[in-house]
Amino acid sequence: MQVLFGVIYHFIGGFASGSFYIPYKKVRDWSWESYWIVGGLFSWLLAPFIAAYLTVPNFMDIIRNTDSTTLFWTYVLGVLWGIGGLTFGLTMRYLGMSLGMAIVLGFCSAFGALIPPIYRDLFTNDTKGTFSGMLGSTGGQIVLLGVAVCLAGIYICGKAGVMKENELSDAEKKESVKEFDFWKGIIVATISGVLSACFNFGIEAGKVMAEAALVNGSNPLFQNNVIFVPLLWGGLTTNFIWCMILNTRNRTFSDYTNAKAPLKTNYIFSAIAGTTWFLQFFFYGMGESKLGNGASSWILHMACIIIVSNVWGIYFKEWKGVSSTTYRTIILGIATVILSVFIVGIGNYW
Repeated sequence: MQVLFGVIYHFIGGFASGSFYIPYKKVRDWSWESYWIVGGLFSWLLAPFIAAYLTVPNFMDIIRNTDSTTLFWTYVLGVLWGIGGLTFGLTMRYLGMSLGMAIVLGFCSAFGALIPPIYRDLFTNDTKGTFSGMLGSTGGQIVLLGVAVCLAGIYICGKAGVMKENELSDAEKKESVKEFDFWKGIIVATISGVLSACFNFGIEAGKVMAEAALVNGSNPLFQNNVIFVPLLWGGLTTNFIWCMILNTRNRTFSDYTNAKAPLKTNYIFSAIAGTTWFLQFFFYGMGESKLGNGASSWILHMACIIIVSNVWGIYFKEWKGVSSTTYRTIILGIATVILSVFIVGIGNYW
């Protein structure tokens, strides 16, 4: 039952992550950097603070009493993750939801799922959650099989994207993704995928704060919410600096008060997008409390995001006009990812 709830929580988090960009489509007459940072203030500052306040007793005392080294690395990993999050937004601009998510999360899945267990083997005395432990147990081997299947599914989704690139004209590609640029998108997606995995490392770095939350009487489901506060401060730092640079370069500071734009609507939908984005990790923390912060949790989270984002991509007709072969390829990719979720769940249960 614990594993089942873990999978459910990860799916809810994946649904939030795979859907968060949709409200941004309702923003009008604002530059990308303007609505991205407005949403980001909710994603990385307000929502994490409120969540921690509501679920972790005396969470600010926990942060203040945490040693500076732990806080430093949690924050720095958040900064690196922030670069991944920033380029993630650019990926959505250039590749669309389904293809962009598949490529970004392919890298993110591999790095985020496998490096923590390898790190525990090489640099800690931990005996639980190590890569060697996974290799030496039936359940761990099944989980690794699930990781491999997920990566295969992501590869198939990426292949479908290349087929789409070769089949459609520029006008057709930009009908659903206005700024479609395959190669520019591939570059930012690669950077985003590698650095986005730092979020998982940040949770590892700040684990002592979660342990302190449990000592303080926090519900185990919400123990990671205290980690998210300093971790996401790092993400806010990166994104805020870059968006301010773009506002200056593009002379778009006027967006925030532009009477010709639907300001109320823009602020509301940016806030909804930002809050929805944070909910992915709120529920990730709940799922992680059931399954552990290893390959199982991370790959399930990534897989659920890919499933949801590809379904939205099909709904918004990002694959309109492609051949039946290309369409079947993207469907096969999604189905393969779904299969990986079941395999990882079985491995974790075992």
